[in-house]
Amino acid sequence: MLNSKKTNILLAMAGAAALMASSPVLAQAPAEPTPAASTAAPAAAPATPADPASVNEAVGGGHHGAGITPISMFMEATVVVKVVMAGLLLASILSWTLLLIKLFEFGSLNRKTDNFLETFRGARTIADMRAVATQEEFDGNPLADMAAAATEEIELSRQSGLSVTGDHLDSALGRAQAAVAAVQSGLAKRLSGGQQFLASVGSIGPFVGLFGTVYGIMNSFIGIAESNTTNLAVVAPGIAEALLATGIGLFAAIPAVVFYNYFNTRIAGYGTRADGFAAELLNGISRQLDKGA
Repeated sequence: MLNSKKTNILLAMAGAAALMASSPVLAQAPAEPTPAASTAAPAAAPATPADPASVNEAVGGGHHGAGITPISMFMEATVVVKVVMAGLLLASILSWTLLLIKLFEFGSLNRKTDNFLETFRGARTIADMRAVATQEEFDGNPLADMAAAATEEIELSRQSGLSVTGDHLDSALGRAQAAVAAVQSGLAKRLSGGQQFLASVGSIGPFVGLFGTVYGIMNSFIGIAESNTTNLAVVAPGIAEALLATGIGLFAAIPAVVFYNYFNTRIAGYGTRADGFAAELLNGISRQLDKGA
């Protein structure tokens, strides 16, 4: 009886020990979760942006480099825009050259005229007037040519046997006045040389530049349509090239207009001086004829 109780106690203790030994293992071994299969599709790779250089070629710029300068814009422009800009630059160079030529011409003309008038006003007879007017140092001076023409007409009338100090005085003065007018008519044409060119550059220069701009921008927009991009960094060089043509047109036209107006003023001033001398010359000749000289 006692042995059976001991045996039951030992079995109960062995079962309890086995139960205690197995329970931590069960607590520390939770069931592993089954990894969920990824059903989401992999993210799409980002689209590769278009190469700005290739797009710029399509637009018509073709700039290779970090900086954009007027020279680079000219070199990369289309043929038509290049021709427009080159023509306007040439017109501008010719305008400035014409400015220098006419400045020297008017400076020399006024100095020679001053010297002539100072010498001419010391003449006492018609023969003295003619001698001064035909001096080599005054050759080509408009006022000297006027005096030479008038005095030569009086001399020709005398050689013809006309009484220039008597009955034929008025007719001789009339012929002298006509000779002076003939020289004056050529004076305006002589002094206005180059004015038509300046007027043309000043009036049509901006429109020629605008033509280059319109043509260049048209090509830029065609390139934009073909490349399917509106990126300003890509299309700006082509538009800048086009706008440069208008800038050069204004650069050529503005000085040409200024020079044209300036020389018109100089020409008008010298014309007034020539008119005054014509009256002085004819009065002097008339006075000498009345004195019988």
